[in-house]
Amino acid sequence: MSQRLIGSMRSILFALLICFSLSLPATAYENADLLPDHQTPVIDLAKSLSEVKRINLEKSLNEYENKTGWKIRVLTQYEKSPGIAVKKFWDLDERSLVLVADPRGGNLLNFNVGEAYFALMPRIFWVELQTRYGNQFYVRDNGEEMSIIDSINSVKECLNRGGCDVVPGLPKEQWVWTLCTSILGGVIAGVAAVPRKEDELIAWKWLLLMSPLWIMLFGVFGIAPVITRTNDLLPLSRNIFSFIAFFIFGFIFSKRVTSTSNS
Repeated sequence: MSQRLIGSMRSILFALLICFSLSLPATAYENADLLPDHQTPVIDLAKSLSEVKRINLEKSLNEYENKTGWKIRVLTQYEKSPGIAVKKFWDLDERSLVLVADPRGGNLLNFNVGEAYFALMPRIFWVELQTRYGNQFYVRDNGEEMSIIDSINSVKECLNRGGCDVVPGLPKEQWVWTLCTSILGGVIAGVAAVPRKEDELIAWKWLLLMSPLWIMLFGVFGIAPVITRTNDLLPLSRNIFSFIAFFIFGFIFSKRVTSTSNS
């Protein structure tokens, strides 16, 4: 009986040791053997880039660094990683940006950003950049190659502008969201504007009372994301037209409902 008890205790202790070892945080490591024997701004260990795209990307990054002084580096990895060895290999400093593409996580892209970049692009910019181009849907539709290249092109565009608060460009999914909020804002404004008295044409008091809601939906969520990300007038005009159209729809529909209920 005692031997069985001792054996059970050993099994429990062994299981606890395994759980404890798995729960320990991963420490930084260095594997310089994975680094190439020549200087290059792109280390494609995961083979995410075709040969032609890799060569073109290397050339463009070298030319951009020579022209502007901004250092952009790309590391793709899967099962193995050089770890902190890339810091010495690339001589990273405050003007350096390292894009790490690793398909094992929920998001393909990660960015190691030098301090000088934050003066031009805030931290929220890098979060949006990661979620826009590194999400599973974008990678599925466009491939890892374009995910990497498109994110780099966005960084270059912002550097050339002298800085960005948001990622340039308006994805279709984001525009649809701004369109929906514009429509909802129009409906709410239209319903609020329905006259409550016989001598009223528009209930201005109610329209102003509800203004924090419909202005937020239309202005903050419907217009601001568009004008800060693109100069294209088409999505902006569509949102404005939709707001006006659904303002009229909400106004007429609510007025008819009110008239029917009163009669």
